[in-house]
Amino acid sequence: MKASELRTKDAAELQTELESLLKAQFNLRMQRATQQLSNTSQIGKVRRDIARVRTVMAETAGK
Repeated sequence: MKASELRTKDAAELQTELESLLKAQFNLRMQRATQQLSNTSQIGKVRRDIARVRTVMAETAGK
């Protein structure tokens, strides 16, 4: 996901995207804890996507 794609979304869409990413992060953490996660780099990708969404949300809130 790119920041330019996120900037085209409104606040409600960003909030739903953030919620889905947080759920995905939780599921990945549970898979890692139960030894079911084979590709551990997914956790880092989801964390970066969460940071991107929060950054865009902060930018739009400041305007």
